[in-house]
Amino acid sequence: MSDTSSAFTTGFQLGDAVTAKSQPDITGVVMNAMTGAAEAQYVVFMEGAPKTYYESQLQRAVDSKPVSQRIPVERFNAYLSSLQIEHPSASTLYSLHSAKIESIPYQFRPVLKFIRSDRPRLLIADGVGVGKTIEAGLILKEMQSRRDLNSVLIICPKPLIVEKKWQAEMQRFDERFTQLDGKELRHCIDEFAREGEWPSQHSKTILPYSLLDEALLSGTAKGQRLGRPGLEQLDPPPRFDLVIVDEAHHVRNPSTLKHQAVKYFCDQADAVVFLTATPLEMESGDLYELLHLLRPDLIVDRPSFEHMAAPNAHLNRAIGALRGCCENWRSDALDAIAEAGETPWGRSMLARNPIFSAVKATLNRCDASDEDRVRSIKQLEGLHSFSGIINRTRRRDIGTFTIRRPETIEAEFTESQRRLHDRVLDLQSKILQSLHGNTSVKFMMTTIRRQAASSLFGLVPLLEDILKRRFEELRQDGLDEDIESIDHRAIEQIEDQVRQVIQDASNLDHTDAKLHSLLEILLERKQLPNYRVMVFSAFRHTLTYLHEQLSRQGLRVGVVHGGTPDEDRVQMRQRFKLPCEASEALDVLLFSEVGCEGLDYQFCDCIVNYDLPWNPMRIEQRIGRIDRRGQQSECVSIYNLITPGTVDAEIYQRCLKRIGVFEREIGAGEEILGKITRTLHDIAENQQLTEEERREQLQQLADNEIRLLQEKQELEEKQFDLLGLQVSNTDVDDATSFWLEPAALQNLVTEYLEDRVGGSHEFISGGTDLKTLRLSREARQLLLEDFFRLPADRAESFRRWKHWLKDSDQRLAIAFRSECAAEAPDATLITPQHPLVRQASAYINDVLREPVVVCEVASTEIPPGSYPFVIYEWKYDGLHQDLRLIPIAKDDDVTAELLRWLETASDASRSAETILDDGELRELEDRHYRLWAESRKEHCDQMARIVSFQKESLDASHQAASEVCLAQLKMAKDEKIRRMRRKQLENAEAAYQRRSAELEQMAGRADIVTRLVARGTVIVNGGQ
Repeated sequence: MSDTSSAFTTGFQLGDAVTAKSQPDITGVVMNAMTGAAEAQYVVFMEGAPKTYYESQLQRAVDSKPVSQRIPVERFNAYLSSLQIEHPSASTLYSLHSAKIESIPYQFRPVLKFIRSDRPRLLIADGVGVGKTIEAGLILKEMQSRRDLNSVLIICPKPLIVEKKWQAEMQRFDERFTQLDGKELRHCIDEFAREGEWPSQHSKTILPYSLLDEALLSGTAKGQRLGRPGLEQLDPPPRFDLVIVDEAHHVRNPSTLKHQAVKYFCDQADAVVFLTATPLEMESGDLYELLHLLRPDLIVDRPSFEHMAAPNAHLNRAIGALRGCCENWRSDALDAIAEAGETPWGRSMLARNPIFSAVKATLNRCDASDEDRVRSIKQLEGLHSFSGIINRTRRRDIGTFTIRRPETIEAEFTESQRRLHDRVLDLQSKILQSLHGNTSVKFMMTTIRRQAASSLFGLVPLLEDILKRRFEELRQDGLDEDIESIDHRAIEQIEDQVRQVIQDASNLDHTDAKLHSLLEILLERKQLPNYRVMVFSAFRHTLTYLHEQLSRQGLRVGVVHGGTPDEDRVQMRQRFKLPCEASEALDVLLFSEVGCEGLDYQFCDCIVNYDLPWNPMRIEQRIGRIDRRGQQSECVSIYNLITPGTVDAEIYQRCLKRIGVFEREIGAGEEILGKITRTLHDIAENQQLTEEERREQLQQLADNEIRLLQEKQELEEKQFDLLGLQVSNTDVDDATSFWLEPAALQNLVTEYLEDRVGGSHEFISGGTDLKTLRLSREARQLLLEDFFRLPADRAESFRRWKHWLKDSDQRLAIAFRSECAAEAPDATLITPQHPLVRQASAYINDVLREPVVVCEVASTEIPPGSYPFVIYEWKYDGLHQDLRLIPIAKDDDVTAELLRWLETASDASRSAETILDDGELRELEDRHYRLWAESRKEHCDQMARIVSFQKESLDASHQAASEVCLAQLKMAKDEKIRRMRRKQLENAEAAYQRRSAELEQMAGRADIVTRLVARGTVIVNGGQ
């Protein structure tokens, strides 16, 4: 027998729905057709298996529509929409217009990285105010378009739970999330232990970090069993489709229970997204810890992390040379690129990368243009070894939100205050010299000194806290120092000196120039339409003092610090947002460093730094609370209150001011900023230095590191102003599909309703973007039947749609555009994920088989004439699946333009030729075969290269990890430790072999499977 499945000369064709005449109630699909015998035979997929029948044994299924029917252009476009919805593509975004938000292109970049990654895990480390919460929501909707997404866990700080920030944001995506408290979480764990399933009512839920404790993780308290299971006792463990970890820097320390609990959930999850606005430095180890937690398969250990990171410094140097365009920029860039290629990672991962080779070839050309240079910068940035698992969008990359207007106000000490301040410095010097090396004492004395610079009137209660061993409040207030514990015995050694300072401070002159300056600012702001002011201090006792003093002046004041109950935070934010005339409104809100973490205050446009952190990024995070997307004011005011003669004033004038953080977001050199912060602390806390030596070292820091930072920022300014090298939206534009746009979805739904319900009724009415869907009870019953054919989904949109179909109301307010739905919150937003669209796509895709369209277009670039075409669907198999629509015409120019033409084509006359003859079809199939064979080879070769890269990385990481473990085994003397190390080696070897086998299978699975989905003729009329 010969295979003639592609000739279409037999009675049935591929994809036809048929039944056996002997079993007319069982439907199957034709998989293959064979001729060459007395009667044609067909392979039919029926009852879960392929079966062979003679043609005379089969009949067309009663409900099967005739194939190759000619349909209008609008219906044809509805069919193409249904194909893209039924078979999602990795090269197309489905989350556009999927939420009641303003669509901003840059927020879809992490979505693209996520869906194109070899594993769905991503660290979003965007700048403050960029919109990480929205980006996580878009990833959720994108996943929902591609698979069932029935369980999602969000982990975040407790203030965001109380504020209901995540719950409210998810509602904009039409998602309903519960929030877990301790009681509900315990209920979930107990039910999972009994039933093996997480309670369905909490399948999409939000969990605060504060509940991630020993009892949750191990079911113990101080090592003693509690009689109820913890997470570690659950078998199997609970598995979520998606885990989102907000403010992920909270879990960067692997020794904490928070880290271990988050690791537990991430290890079981299908997909994971980390969010943080805190810059992560290579040297600090924070980035390694988060990436190791996120991708333990890729970042196996610290050596493998450093192995991967090795070329990045050289690539950054090459990018800097290209941006600077100074003398010898080309050779400097090529030298840096060569050094990147010589690293172990570069030799295995970059050397055979075609983009790496293309950049070198471009830069070796003497005629390389500015456009070539800009393109090379983007390509080199894409070669960073972590670019596929980290998304970093800075505010300056997308343009400034507002103008920052900083103002420095100096407030002098009185003579008696100056003497007390100097006495504190003298005390600090003497104590640190006598107790050299005691980190607890160093922490306390630095805190005392900085409190004195912040406000001398908060000094006495701080010192009393120290004497009473109340240190937890110091840590809650978010000081730059990170100290896990304080040696209480150290207090005894400094108690007498501290009591003397308390006595001196109790008789302090009550004149407060700094407070007076603050009052002037507040009273001036009180006259403005936006009267609100946020005041920051790192010290709780400063905040308490300010609260008392400002309240006495008749100002309505709230205070939020690390110890403020979450309910009070929410209430004060709500009061702060009220109009001035409201009796409950607040004029001023006082904050510690952690007081407003994760919360948005863009309704305020003024902050006062009553004291300043020594870390520039903490200042940026303060400003970022108001300078963020959604700020309505053209400018934000930033007042910095400084007391001359304090170390804070020296740091401000010589360093912080020069960095420029008050004028603009710092866009460059986060590694430099980390080094600057550490050096600032070293200089400020070094008691061996005289004041003159301290000033000299601060000046040297400014002249060296800060100058380098300024140079990097200047290069970025040139990049923006001269080259126009802004973060491009090209990737997002390329991933946008006409057939998923709001108008296309409306067309798909209209075709579905007209075909399924029938009649001449206008189902969707409304001349604006806000529309009304009107369906009779009978029509809604038909749609309800289709709804129940969809796979079960717990999404809120499914629940509401089912409720409306069952309800008595015939009308439903709908919108296809997200901007409209944002302004009309009661309207139902119709997206590719909505069940109405899913029903429509399933129906249209079922009733149309290889439809034919004959259309007309106007073009002056293609000779007038009639051009037959076919459209194939290509399914890419490999590391991950992808589907694409591939048009084929006899003319290459027509092939290139065809899909774009279909967006605006009109129907041709009914007399136009509609059916391809066998010769034309064979010619198009031959062209398709040649394109497929070439593309398949390229795809398989690319998959082989990627698998080879990953295998080499796996080998290197496994070898490094094994060597470390073997060394530990040799050093171990205790037999228990030796058994543990041997078990670690066995587990590592098993994991290595398992992953190696997976990679081999991936390489063997690489293929492109094709399916003919449509055909037609396009008539070019020459622009008439």
